[in-house]
Amino acid sequence: MGAAATASPLTAVFGEALVDDFSTEQVVGGAPFNVARHLAAFMAPQLMITRIGNDRLGQLVRAEFERFAMSEAGLQVDAMEETGRVLVERGARGGHRFTILPNQAYDFIEREQAVAAVEQAQPGMIYFGTLAQRNEHSRATLAAVLDASRALRFLDLNLRDGQVEERCVTRSLQAAHIAKVNEEELQSLFQWYFQIRPEDPPLSAEEVHASCQALLQMFSLDALIVTLGHRGSVYFGSDGQVINHRDNPAPPFVIDTVGAGDAFSAIFLLGRIRGWEIGQTLSRANEFAGAICAIPGAVPRDLGFYDKWMTRWR
Repeated sequence: MGAAATASPLTAVFGEALVDDFSTEQVVGGAPFNVARHLAAFMAPQLMITRIGNDRLGQLVRAEFERFAMSEAGLQVDAMEETGRVLVERGARGGHRFTILPNQAYDFIEREQAVAAVEQAQPGMIYFGTLAQRNEHSRATLAAVLDASRALRFLDLNLRDGQVEERCVTRSLQAAHIAKVNEEELQSLFQWYFQIRPEDPPLSAEEVHASCQALLQMFSLDALIVTLGHRGSVYFGSDGQVINHRDNPAPPFVIDTVGAGDAFSAIFLLGRIRGWEIGQTLSRANEFAGAICAIPGAVPRDLGFYDKWMTRWR
């Protein structure tokens, strides 16, 4: 499945668009919205399915739709609930503490509107995560969206403490064709499904590979991708293929790692759209994610950031 392009070039992206509320500024974010904006910047057609409030923060989100020339066909506006907001406190040594507020507009994505938008767009891929599934309303809408399409399903697990239950993760893995996790999330999967606890002796490389292959079989996945931060990524295919991609240049410096995983996902999806070979896709996704670590925030404020990548990957 590595070299084949996706039937339709359009990617439907389902989930949260929100605002990270720092004490000094408010920055539009949300993992799915980060992915959708990256795709839009690379001129890859996308449909962002989300819900915002009829408020000032909602206007900030809409301004990003306009800045990236994104269609609002999947954008819903809630008359009652507020636009999603995450309170961010800067801690010692550059760390951050996040408070994800409950009962936000993205928790109430309406089923009929979302399904109609997907049926109209006929996407080749659907990206989804777990945060927007914390509420039954949006969770049921996602299930309906997935049922309404034969698109390839890409799950970016993106676990957030206290926001998702194991049962939701299980359902998401069962629904996906390709799943992407980071090392911490992989450890959570090992603990839930294989009772391998953090305090147990570390697994050998062979045992980790065998456990990842077991996850593929358990959930009938086509592929599992494990990102390793600056150390690259590993691709496990259902055919037994393992691609360990570590040959990626380190970023010249790191400002923060916010949004690196979203950048990786976006370029992996872009590679599927354009029919890149899987090794090449991983290389480019790793490099682009590293470049995002060298700028403040998850998405560049200057769209000129994308120019060199578009030229190199033309």
